Amino acid sequence: MLPSDPAPEHDAEHDALRAVRTAYVPTESVRLGALSLPARMIIAVAVGAMAVLTVWHLTMIFLFVAPSNTLSEDYQDTVQGYIYPEFEQNWKLFAPNPLQRQEGLSVRAEVREEDGGTRVTEWLDLGALDVEGIRHNLLPSHTAQNLTRRAWDFYVGSHDENGDPVGQRGELSASFVHRIALMRLGEATDVDLDDVERVQLRSSTARVPSPAWRREDFDTATSYEELDWWVVTTEDLPRGALAQDDEGEQP
Repeated sequence: MLPSDPAPEHDAEHDALRAVRTAYVPTESVRLGALSLPARMIIAVAVGAMAVLTVWHLTMIFLFVAPSNTLSEDYQDTVQGYIYPEFEQNWKLFAPNPLQRQEGLSVRAEVREEDGGTRVTEWLDLGALDVEGIRHNLLPSHTAQNLTRRAWDFYVGSHDENGDPVGQRGELSASFVHRIALMRLGEATDVDLDDVERVQLRSSTARVPSPAWRREDFDTATSYEELDWWVVTTEDLPRGALAQDDEGEQP
């Protein structure tokens, strides 16, 4: 081999690079101007809609978490209607003192018998019903997870230490939580809601035991608090006003 002849390895490497360059064809980008007018209009509308929704979402979140101001007070119903329940913002994840107790809610009913007498049902654990509906469900709804809990929180937050309602919110919360309990009673038992005369709620609270590495010793017994009996009216039934209209139509 003469000194002017290229080395065989160099020729092979050169041929391989040339083959790669020949096989590589860059993908041509499609310019927006090359699209048809309908396609450009669809893209413009989609981008505009996404921009508007993004601005709307961020505005609602800002008004919800911002300190009370004139704008948030004027549009309170709109903001809360958008935020709850999917986008609720709270600090429970970062709470310096998270809940250390188990809370529960139960219901029982006074049912009218065929002979004119009445009987009282056993306590029905509403929390256990919610857990049963969520367990093994990959996509439980917000209603299944939070309806009973939020209704009870609403009730507690709108009643004073003596259990008296605070304004119209207190009366509304009492009606709300009792109607939910009545509905769950009809779904989980064989009780005919038309025969229910009164229902009673009972809340339970128990401290969560301390972990093994802590030496804290406190009472973990469950304490109960029974509310007064609630007289059931036709409007309290699941069909509400419709049930009342049906009664009015009967001869």
